[in-house]
Amino acid sequence: MKVLTRFVTAAVDPRQFPLAGAPEIAFLGRSNVGKSSLINSLVGAKMARTSNTPGRTQTINFYQVRRPGKPHPDFIFADLPGYGYARAPKNVVERWAQFVNPYLEHRESLALCLSIVDVAISPQQLDVQLIEWLRHANRNFVVVATKADRISGNQLRQALRKLSEELAVPHEQIIPFSAKARVGYEELWRAIKSAAGIEEAGAPDIARTG
Repeated sequence: MKVLTRFVTAAVDPRQFPLAGAPEIAFLGRSNVGKSSLINSLVGAKMARTSNTPGRTQTINFYQVRRPGKPHPDFIFADLPGYGYARAPKNVVERWAQFVNPYLEHRESLALCLSIVDVAISPQQLDVQLIEWLRHANRNFVVVATKADRISGNQLRQALRKLSEELAVPHEQIIPFSAKARVGYEELWRAIKSAAGIEEAGAPDIARTG
């Protein structure tokens, strides 16, 4: 299965959200944790802008992802602003809450939240709070532990075990991932397709943006 992608809109207000339709996959994580690189790796294109500057994403960016020949998108990927960036202007952080919270709380088409953490770094309090919030809101979520190529073997297993304990998340709900080495690519796509109600084995072949 190949996928075509298209940028839809950037929203800073719930009134700017696209009409609810295809199942939406939300990408959440600390600033500079690798959300955009993760999205680009999944679709095989430089769709989401990457930057070494934390806090670059200040909107919810919506992207259509569909199979060729399909008239409508199979999923909508939603790239949310990174949290925990202390140097972001106070008014920007306050504005985030005005559209991020309503999206996570009330978006009817939100099918899966991907909580993205760095596997080599202990989760911060904000990571723990996000998991608790998603659980309280009864949102379907998995934890994606990025940069898994930086450690291996016993070190990786120990890091995943520590994440499981500190986030109070079952080990099977954590997916080690590396955009560089494509570790976890198949497993993450399976989780996404399952949440979207698409029953297919394996990950999609990557294709161009459309």
